Amino acid sequence: MLEVRNLTKVYRVGFWGRRVDALSELTLEVETGRIFGLVGPNGAGKSTAIKLFLGLIRPTSGTGIIDGHPIGSPESRRRLGFLPENPALYEFLTAEEYLALAGSLVKLETKVLREEADRLLELVGLTHARDLAIRKFSKGMVQRLGLAQALVGDPAIVILDEPMSGLDPIGRKDVRDIMFKLRDEGRTVFFSTHILPDVEAICDRVALLSKGRLTDIGRLDDLLSNRVRAVEVTASSLAPDLAERLVKERSGRAQGEGRVLVSFPSHDEANRFVAEIVAAKGTVESVVASRENLEDLFMRRAEEAKEVARR
Repeated sequence: MLEVRNLTKVYRVGFWGRRVDALSELTLEVETGRIFGLVGPNGAGKSTAIKLFLGLIRPTSGTGIIDGHPIGSPESRRRLGFLPENPALYEFLTAEEYLALAGSLVKLETKVLREEADRLLELVGLTHARDLAIRKFSKGMVQRLGLAQALVGDPAIVILDEPMSGLDPIGRKDVRDIMFKLRDEGRTVFFSTHILPDVEAICDRVALLSKGRLTDIGRLDDLLSNRVRAVEVTASSLAPDLAERLVKERSGRAQGEGRVLVSFPSHDEANRFVAEIVAAKGTVESVVASRENLEDLFMRRAEEAKEVARR
């Protein structure tokens, strides 16, 4: 559905034309019917990549194809729906009028426009606000309406830039459910975000950008290390003096009278601690091994980038 090869964007800034590599040799593929997440810190090149996909800017070098058509071509744009990070909507229009405007731009017939507006307003939970002027919308409502307009015209691929921005937990879940629904319908969803738990919860594949370069791409299970970061043991029914000693000597955390949580760097140390609790006639409530997650990978790559910059 989306394929780019060595996509590069270089800017010249300032009086002397200083070179800024916004994106360097990006190569990736996004398959049909998948949810693909693009992750990276501010300035990593995520927005530049999206602008290139949409044809809003031209690449310095490299190529890209969307559904068989070169990126930036009218044919590729017809297959796209897009939600920017901060959608700027016509505030004097109502929600229904705005979707009608969006539909007219993709040349939908009047009857289809009404049906499409009804369907999309229900999908994003704004049926109750169809006749409300957009200037009266909350930020979350604007985000929902922006998502609805991205789906006007039945696009094959939907590009979402920070789609959960400004939404409360219920709104975020609703957007995630919509993304799952789009995938189940056979559409492709490409989105960038800073909310890493959302990426872990919904993405089929992930790409990580750092300073304009792709550092990692693939399924999360393949990207994340299986090594154990820590093993947390929760024990209760402990004598007060034993609980106090464990908190002090093992840097544990008291969680109520006679109850502590202690973290260990390995299973062996955790096992010895469990044996100690059992010998003291305490209760082992849980033993939880914590493995690397996307945030750990994100921070590891950020530290590596800092180290390279220092050299």
